[in-house]
Amino acid sequence: MKTCLLFLLIALPGLAQVRVIDLTCEHRTNPIGLDEPTPRFSWKLTGPGRNISQSAYQIDVATSPKVAGSGLVWSSGKVTSDASVLQDYAGPALQPGQRYYWRVKVWDATGKEGAWSDPAYWETGLLTPANWRATWIEPEADSAVKRYGPAAALRKEFQVKGKVASARVYVTSHGLYELHLNGKKVGDDVLTPGWTVFPKRLQYQVYDVTAQLKPGANALGALLGEGWFRGTIGFDNNWAFYGKKIGLLCQLHVTYADGTDEWLVSDGSWKTSKDGPIRMNDIYNGETYDARREQMSWDMSGYNDNKWTAVKTAVYPNTNLIASESVPVQKIETIKPVRIFRTPGGTVVADMGQNMVGWMRLTVSGPANTTVTLRHGEVLDKKGNFYIGNLRAAKVTLTYTLKGSNANAPETYEPCFTFMGFRYVAIDGFPGMAEGKLPTADNLTGVVVHSAMTPTGSFACSNPLVNQLQHNILWGQKGNFVDVPTDCPQRDERLGWTGDAQVFCRTAAYNMDVASFFTKWLRDVSADQRANGVVPFVIPNVIDLPTKPDSAVSGSAGWGDVAVVAPWTMYQVYGDKRLLAQQYPGMKAWVEYIHRKAGPDAIWKNGSVFGDWLFYHPQVNDHPAPDGYTNGDLIATAFYAYSTKLLQQAALALGKTDDAAMYQTLFGQIRTAFMQEYVTPSGRVASDSQTAYVLALMIGLVPDDLRPMAAKHLVDDIKSRKNHLSTGFLGTPYLCHVLSENGYTSVGYDLLLQESYPSWLYPVKMGATTIWERWDGQKPDSTFQDEGMNSFNHYAYGAIGDWMYRVAAGIEIGKPGYKHILIQPQLTERLTYAKSGYNSAYGDIQSGWERTGRTLTVRVKIPANTTATIRLPDADRSRVTESGKPIANVGDARNVRQEANRVVMDVGSGTYEFSYPLPGMKQ
Repeated sequence: MKTCLLFLLIALPGLAQVRVIDLTCEHRTNPIGLDEPTPRFSWKLTGPGRNISQSAYQIDVATSPKVAGSGLVWSSGKVTSDASVLQDYAGPALQPGQRYYWRVKVWDATGKEGAWSDPAYWETGLLTPANWRATWIEPEADSAVKRYGPAAALRKEFQVKGKVASARVYVTSHGLYELHLNGKKVGDDVLTPGWTVFPKRLQYQVYDVTAQLKPGANALGALLGEGWFRGTIGFDNNWAFYGKKIGLLCQLHVTYADGTDEWLVSDGSWKTSKDGPIRMNDIYNGETYDARREQMSWDMSGYNDNKWTAVKTAVYPNTNLIASESVPVQKIETIKPVRIFRTPGGTVVADMGQNMVGWMRLTVSGPANTTVTLRHGEVLDKKGNFYIGNLRAAKVTLTYTLKGSNANAPETYEPCFTFMGFRYVAIDGFPGMAEGKLPTADNLTGVVVHSAMTPTGSFACSNPLVNQLQHNILWGQKGNFVDVPTDCPQRDERLGWTGDAQVFCRTAAYNMDVASFFTKWLRDVSADQRANGVVPFVIPNVIDLPTKPDSAVSGSAGWGDVAVVAPWTMYQVYGDKRLLAQQYPGMKAWVEYIHRKAGPDAIWKNGSVFGDWLFYHPQVNDHPAPDGYTNGDLIATAFYAYSTKLLQQAALALGKTDDAAMYQTLFGQIRTAFMQEYVTPSGRVASDSQTAYVLALMIGLVPDDLRPMAAKHLVDDIKSRKNHLSTGFLGTPYLCHVLSENGYTSVGYDLLLQESYPSWLYPVKMGATTIWERWDGQKPDSTFQDEGMNSFNHYAYGAIGDWMYRVAAGIEIGKPGYKHILIQPQLTERLTYAKSGYNSAYGDIQSGWERTGRTLTVRVKIPANTTATIRLPDADRSRVTESGKPIANVGDARNVRQEANRVVMDVGSGTYEFSYPLPGMKQ
């Protein structure tokens, strides 16, 4: 009897209990140090069977892990709702430095009450500037400040007077810091406090250091480096853009078991020294470390600091201090060289096998005074020699001098105040190399560093080159998402170019969870946006001084539009309406800036500074004119229309009906002006370039009756180039989407699978492991493009990943946050399978198809508490089976219907496997 009952519980989903898993607060798992006064909670559901959904929920919040009894702070009560993503806390005002525990339970679709989830927690930060007790301390007087100087160490000893219940340290810096407590580094984060618009937004971090304290004497220490604050940054050899004085702000809060507490704060009693081993540190130029100057145990109690000097105290407004908003930058993984060899030029080089971002960990033994130098580069030249011409002025060099106290004892070094983009490492001075002995993989380890974003997406297909392309896209994102979305990680630039982020943000959100990453960066976009609405070229803006008047700061079409495109994209992907509302004033300000510039004619003249950046144009006469160039005013007006269109949709989502009506009218005016100015009666678009057609069709700027002709003109241009593209940064992301949306998916596949230059697979064939800045960064004859601007890790062209996920595999957003999902793969006979997975806010989505002979199998997974519309391509309803049964007999597939050559149905959560014969494929 018990066995039969168990079988029924498993077999009948209505009788099985739905469980709550994966609790997050503000997109993060158990975050410490949130300054959000009304945090939001998300959870996922799981359980056997199909059609799992939520009809109601209850959230309880308490100060006790039991989340009940006297510690209960707030209970939502039973809320009749199927919402399970970003639900607001609505209890009493939160207290600073307090850990809150929360749990949730749900009622399923039948009204059955589930069990409470395991408790999760979050911990508030200081919440307001008034809760800062510490004083800024600086290691040097004005007269001691110099460029490329040593890192500073600061320290303070203190007493722990009893049994510690909890201890938190709150810390930030001008420059970079590394915090130490009792001889150990605090936390796993690197490159702290990150990069923001420092005068307006300076992040602080919070660490739980309870386990690092000990009874009696303790010591707190910090290293300070140059970082983005004072180091070399931007163009023109800029130094100290934000200030010439580095400094520390730190406070330690100790709560004892008896309920008493104590604060240790940075103040004038701290001491400092610049006699330590880090003799130079700079993000662009690297780090110099002299192990002979190590001050052993400087960060422990009892150290003799008689020769250290008193710090200087300083006063700065603390209104810019904010708790960390994004995931931290961390050491994510390590890789070993795939070979170590001598180049034809005689240089010893380690090949890491992957163009990566981070640094090298050096392990070496040898006599004192031996200096080992590591130089970093992305590629080898045509002859196989080490090449760094494309790094411009960046030295990207690590220099390590051995202390050599025991020649047989290995010494290990890795930097803390710099990072590099590289695949190849040139090694000089390694002990034994002069006698012909090379270092081994035991001596060299690559440490991969980037923002600790959770991987969420995967894509694979039957073409190994496309799989390598996906690998390259992902590694390009890893290398350029180091607290801000940079354009490149290797040369003397590494800036948050807005155009690159605009074109790539949707692809980025497939590959990794970038919700908090973009939340933080978009707030910096708002902080650096000028009063007249202009969005600078780079964020944080280190090109224009803050004192530069608004009228003298430029914006550019396709770049400044990130202020509209990225918030709308994040809302679509994560359902984050609060972020959309926060960014809405900046979205509107950018559109109104263009509105004033364009005037009543609705044509934005001179608004495109960069045009269709790095579009392909043949260097020889292998294609007749036009060569791919797109008129700048056309581009500017198209993006004016695009941002207006998205702003109108955002206004609707936020309930701003008056704004929605106003911007709908404005879009119509821009569309009419664009058609009159740039579209001919035969459907040709001015410039007759691929990007011109792509933008006009994507944004809806071509009359409906002319769309087929305009799409054909685009296809004709592609065919005339023997299935090659000619687009740049602004046309490329939308190219294949426009083809698919207009009945030319086969041409989209022609472009994706093209192996010769220019194409996405050409760099793959050339051995690339990341995305290149230029289509021809390395030419077919293995020579290089202009070394003044030639990055081999530059993610913009990786935006094709979006099409691979959404069209080739078929995962598309139906409603914001994937509350409703569209599964609609589009096939090609040139692949035998394509599949993707995406871990959404609701859970795992999967879509994949596989062709065996003329039989197609489509496998789908829909997460609990969502619904989906599935569109099966080239399908006859009468011949489709699901899990071996005729589709008409599948009771939980609603509204199964035939639409032209597709079978369409609406389904709830669960896994599905469809199989049917293909009548013939045209893709």
